[in-house]
Amino acid sequence: MQERRGIITFKGNPMTLLGPDLRPGNPAPDFRVVDNSLAPVTLRTYEGKIKVISSVPSLDTPVCDRETRRFNEDAARLPENVVVLTISLDLPFAQKRWCGAAGIDRVITLSDYQDRSFAESYGVLIKELKLLSRSLFVIDTENIIRFVQHVPEVTEEPDYDTVISAVQGLL
Repeated sequence: MQERRGIITFKGNPMTLLGPDLRPGNPAPDFRVVDNSLAPVTLRTYEGKIKVISSVPSLDTPVCDRETRRFNEDAARLPENVVVLTISLDLPFAQKRWCGAAGIDRVITLSDYQDRSFAESYGVLIKELKLLSRSLFVIDTENIIRFVQHVPEVTEEPDYDTVISAVQGLL
């Protein structure tokens, strides 16, 4: 598996991302994750929709909490043909509990805990931490990646406005 250094840090320490270096224009790789009821979900599940995929280390951390709440607010203002997915290695039961407590109703949380299929296909598995990096992908209705953002420091929030602008450019 490809190893990439110099892309992200965690608390200032350089980390290694495992997997491919996906870029705008690349076909979006398929993946298999599970939803909060353990049902399998793939990229094809959202066929014909614009997809915002936010990978996060864990919903139970302050930055991931803020990020997912913010995207939940943003998603409420986007058309129905846009889906916002947050993927982590958190167990589906923990994701469901967190979403209920946080009032998340527009972001769909998905877990990659079984196979790390998304992590390895999208190049967001942090080798040293065995967690997902804070990364964002905007994928068009034809499953082509149109935007990628790897947040340079895992403990910082993404550039929300740039992500939403990328989505709006596809509408």
